[in-house]
Amino acid sequence: MLFEVRYSDLAGRIGKIKTPSGTFETPAFIPVIHPVSQSIDIEFLKKLGFEAVITNAYITLKQYGDVARERGIHKIINFDGPIMTDSGGYQVLEYGSIEPEPSYIAQFENDIQSDICVPLDKPTGYGLSYEVAERYVNETMKNSQETLNLIKSNNNRNSVWVGPVQGAEHLDLVKRSAGLLDEMGYEMMALGSPVQLLESYEFAILADMIATLKTTVMSKPIHLFGAGHPLTIPLAIALGCDTFDSASYMLYARDSRYMHPNGTSRLDKLTYLSCQCPICISMTVKEFVGLEHNEKIDKLAKHNLYVLRSEVLSVKQAIMEGRLWEYVGQKARAHPKLMEAFKLFVNYKHLEDGTPMFKKKAIFFMESIDQYRPEACRVRKIFSSFSTDKKKIILFPDTQVSPFYCSHEYQKLSSKFSDSQICAYNPFIGIIPSEISDIYPAAHNLISRKKFDFNNAKDYPTFVSSLENFLSRNFFDDVIVVADDFMQGIIQDIHILSKNPKIIEYNDNVFEQL
Repeated sequence: MLFEVRYSDLAGRIGKIKTPSGTFETPAFIPVIHPVSQSIDIEFLKKLGFEAVITNAYITLKQYGDVARERGIHKIINFDGPIMTDSGGYQVLEYGSIEPEPSYIAQFENDIQSDICVPLDKPTGYGLSYEVAERYVNETMKNSQETLNLIKSNNNRNSVWVGPVQGAEHLDLVKRSAGLLDEMGYEMMALGSPVQLLESYEFAILADMIATLKTTVMSKPIHLFGAGHPLTIPLAIALGCDTFDSASYMLYARDSRYMHPNGTSRLDKLTYLSCQCPICISMTVKEFVGLEHNEKIDKLAKHNLYVLRSEVLSVKQAIMEGRLWEYVGQKARAHPKLMEAFKLFVNYKHLEDGTPMFKKKAIFFMESIDQYRPEACRVRKIFSSFSTDKKKIILFPDTQVSPFYCSHEYQKLSSKFSDSQICAYNPFIGIIPSEISDIYPAAHNLISRKKFDFNNAKDYPTFVSSLENFLSRNFFDDVIVVADDFMQGIIQDIHILSKNPKIIEYNDNVFEQL
């Protein structure tokens, strides 16, 4: 399989996956198509821009049998683009064991000419004991190896085979599952059994699962089963998922649930239709609710597809603009459980790998969590390695002019203290030596200082660490601190300045005081 990454931000990637039936762009929402009773027309999905779909091999086998082998899955569902087939693992989770053996399902997926195939797995689900989950993982690994042994000698179409990663909240099982599938040679990974987590809004657990899989298998594309909620999509992409599928557009419609960018609402509880899709601009809420039952479901499902499409495109645009961190942060404020997951980003070191070294736009620092965004972490490492032989240091608040050495304040300082080390300081990126203050994003960031309270040092441990490291790495006889409100809070809350520094309040008369 060819997987080409074109752009990235955090662990989100805009790329292309090549299959026997064509290439499609990622990240991609892949709508679930029922092989027997699909109500939304395939042509509508194609016109809406969905380049790939997923259907169920087990249901296809039960309904069509040898007819499916003769006709092929593309003719069965009338779709000529890439088709992914799920083997029936979800049916195992919902209804217990299914009859066909793993090798039989695998051969069937091969025979019907599926483009992206999943072996028969044993989903762990959420809430299983460790012992049961481990047994299910072992069974999935056995099935996956059996499938691969069969397909290696019988894959003339070069279909993409996806390794089903199981383990649920037992992260060591997720890691072991992913590692074994990677060693087997699976070209793509799929994280299984998230539906129960998504239904209970356990986004933090899901985030840890995705991060565990991603850090185990970095380069291969990752699929997330059952992710069809507008709030889930940005989180999943930012953490490293390239494709995801769901029948949510139809399931929500049958339950009269109306998708919008920040969640879902009951259709009959709405007062306005704020969406601008063709469905919503053609009627009022009252008219929508009053539609005949089947027509209402059809139109509501189509509206939901418009929302899912829009969400994926919005995330892609955020990646292109280098604003994925900001975008996920905005979405996180739509639900406390999502914010809980977003706060875990501080622990995910792999987010730095996909974040560009330089971006065309300045990044935004808005609140304390932003000190952990990859660009800030990266530049702090650079600043922490800086050393100087100078014996006096002057710490000055970062200015609105960037880089710092171009500012009027720096010119005044350097003319008066030519033999001193002059540094700016920034609550989010730490101590900034003037000599390298043009490094991204030290000279490419915006802070709204007046809006937020910077006085609590406990909220900015990265700054405290940056200051401690800088002063311990260099040996200054004299320390002059021009202290704004933030630095005054730092000095009051902690005792990190071993020598008695000269503290000067940052105000209009600061240079007279110096």
